[in-house]
This record gives sequence, C-alpha cells and structure tokens, in this order.
Amino acid sequence: MRWIHAAGRGLLVLIVVMTGYVASGASADEGPGDGRGPLTLATAGDLTGYLGSVLDGWNRTHPGEEVTLVELPDSADETRAQMITDLRAGEGGRFDVLNIDVSWTSEFAAAGWIRPLPRDRFPLDAFLPPVVGTATYDDRLYAVPYVTNAGLLLYRKDVLDEAGVPPPRTWAELERAAETIGPAHGLDGYAGQFLPYEGLTVNAAEAVYSAGGTILGDEGERVTVDSRAARKGIGFLARGVREGWIPKEALAYKEEESKRAFQEGRLLFLRNWPYAYVAASAPDSKVAGKVGAVPLPGPDGPGTSVLGGSNLAVSSHAEHPDSAARLLAYLTSERVQREVLTRGALPPVRADLYDDPELVRRFPYLPTLRESVLAAAPRPKSPRYDQVSLVVQAVVHDAMSGRQTPEAAVRRLAAELAAVSSH
Repeated sequence: MRWIHAAGRGLLVLIVVMTGYVASGASADEGPGDGRGPLTLATAGDLTGYLGSVLDGWNRTHPGEEVTLVELPDSADETRAQMITDLRAGEGGRFDVLNIDVSWTSEFAAAGWIRPLPRDRFPLDAFLPPVVGTATYDDRLYAVPYVTNAGLLLYRKDVLDEAGVPPPRTWAELERAAETIGPAHGLDGYAGQFLPYEGLTVNAAEAVYSAGGTILGDEGERVTVDSRAARKGIGFLARGVREGWIPKEALAYKEEESKRAFQEGRLLFLRNWPYAYVAASAPDSKVAGKVGAVPLPGPDGPGTSVLGGSNLAVSSHAEHPDSAARLLAYLTSERVQREVLTRGALPPVRADLYDDPELVRRFPYLPTLRESVLAAAPRPKSPRYDQVSLVVQAVVHDAMSGRQTPEAAVRRLAAELAAVSSH
C-alpha cells in the first residue's frame, strides 16, 4: 500500500532531522532511568537506502536511549505479518515501537499487542481532529498519529478550462465531464484504485461514506452496510465501468498504475493520495502545470475521503516504555512535522502547518488537503480488519466487473461481514 511506503519515507525524514533538532538545544535528559533504555523501531522497508546511517545522529545524542531500526519488507501484507509474528512472541519479541498503518490500530489493540498510551504526553490538541480517531480503540489511545493522508480528486485543469467547466463537486458533474469532455480530448474519464486489494476497500468505503452510509459500527461488532446509501455508493462505481467513463483497465489499477495513467496524460480525473499530485506536477511529468486538485465529490456536494497515513505504537512487551513515549512525542513535535512535509512531501498531522503561508506557497494543495482530512473518516474499525477488507474488496470488485448488481452485492456484503463479526 502506498500509505505504508509513504510512512516509511516519512520516518526517514523524521529521523534525518533529529540531529539538527537536538543540536539546536532541544536535547532531552540522557541516561537510563525508570522505563528508559534502548529501543528497536520496526517499519516498512527503507526505500531510499540510507536510513541506518542517519540514525547514528540520534544515537550519538541519546547514548542511553539508542534506536535500532528494523526494516521489514516493502509489502504491507508482509510487514503486517512479520510485526504480528514478533508481537505474538511476547517477551521474546524484538520490536518496541512499531510504525503501523492506521487501519491496523484496532486489530493490534484488541489483541493486546500494543499498550494504551497516556493522552497527556502527546500534543493531540495540535493535531487535525480526525487523525486522532485512527489511533484509538474502545475510547482509549493506543498509538500516536504522525503522518496522515486523504484522497483528492486530481483533474486536468487545462482541459476543463478550455471547456469552460469548473472542477466537479458532485458525482453527476464528474460523470457528465468524464463522459463528454474526456473522450473529446482523447482521455479516459475517471479512475481510482480498483484492483481487489486494500486500495479498493478505501475507494469503496469513500463511495459509501460520501453517500451518507457506513460499513460497520460499534468497533466492528455491528454490520451497518445494508443501506440505501451503500447501494448508491457501490452503484456509482459499478455504473462508471458499465457506462465506460471508468475504463475497464482501471479494474487492475493500484496507486502507482493509476498515477502513471494520469501522469502520462491518459485520464481526465483521478482519485489518489497527495503524492500523486506532487508527481504529476514534477518537471518530468507530461501534465506538469496542467493539474488541479479538489476534494472528492459526492452525490450532492463534496464527498468523504478515507483517512490514510500511519501511527506509531508501543509494543505491550517493550522494556523501556518511557523512552518509547518520549520518542513518539518527539516525532510529533512541530519542528519534526514541518520536516515531514518539506523534505518528504508527506501530509503532517499538526493542523497549524496547513495554514503556514510559506508552506502553502511551496505546496499549493495544502488547503484542499486540509479540507479533505477534516471531512475524512477512518476505515471500518474492527479487530478483524484484515478479513473485513478482504470481503469488501472481493464483493465490490464483482459489482464493478458486472458479475453482481449493486443491490445483490450489498446484500452479500452484509451477510459476509456478519459472518466475520460473529467469529
């Protein structure tokens, strides 16, 4: 998943700036104490290849609380599997702090693998409010958000300007432009991430949420998807493929494939994360200077994005929980969060950064992203989230492929989710 890779890159950025931050006079008390000592931090693979070397700066200034990085595979599924294996090992586990996808928090907390955290040790009031919800389970804080994300609708500004049409705010406006303006310019209409994997769960949840529906309630104990709103949301996606304004090849798109299609000038509209806006606006992009971004549309106005990003959690068996909490607080400090954005182009969790005039000049999508994050919602919370996601992917892909009607798909989705929740 792209948000895991982005979180891995964000962690790199955060650690890079530790040395400068400490050197500026912000160092903490050194030496072991109650709950203090060395830490091991597990994250998805370091895509840049130098994360180990930049950790040396942190360790030189914190000799009693050295951090050792453990890089897991780039694949989100493999990363999750290896983390779970380690956490199940109990006292024999290696990992103290874990960089986890936001959708794993409930599962890890319900299983007792990560420890609850004291809210007063972290600057939660400074965060964009929705991100805190991704770090809670059963009304307790089990992780600390450090990178957030929300889906945006990217569009060809040059094409819409030529047609005299504003960017869409509703599904009807998107459909109309995708059906007429796109083909007139040799473009496919609209795409998201529609391969049956986690990305499709996100796209499906956004469609259901935007229509006013939900999938699960009560921390996954109640299935709420059998609704008119869910039928409307899944029907929107299925209709797009059936009528052709969603190209059939998009049924095999993940983040990168969909980004490439837009960046190469083959799409009028694309739902993706902000990193795709950055890539499409880069000098080597075929659509550089021609890209706009707005919140995702819904039936009657702006829709609802699903929150992406990652959280930092502390293993229940961490030997030095105080050092772990200190590290989490540091990683969410204003200075470090600013570097997450400026060096990594990743969405920070601190709200004040989205209003900084200098940052908005450098990253013009920030106001739109802030609007999207504030209106966003977490993925369905469940201790069995991996099973929930597999069900959503399979059922919605069948509906989009024309193998089931949206009505039948929603009935099947409700039945299969009920079976998952009952186990």
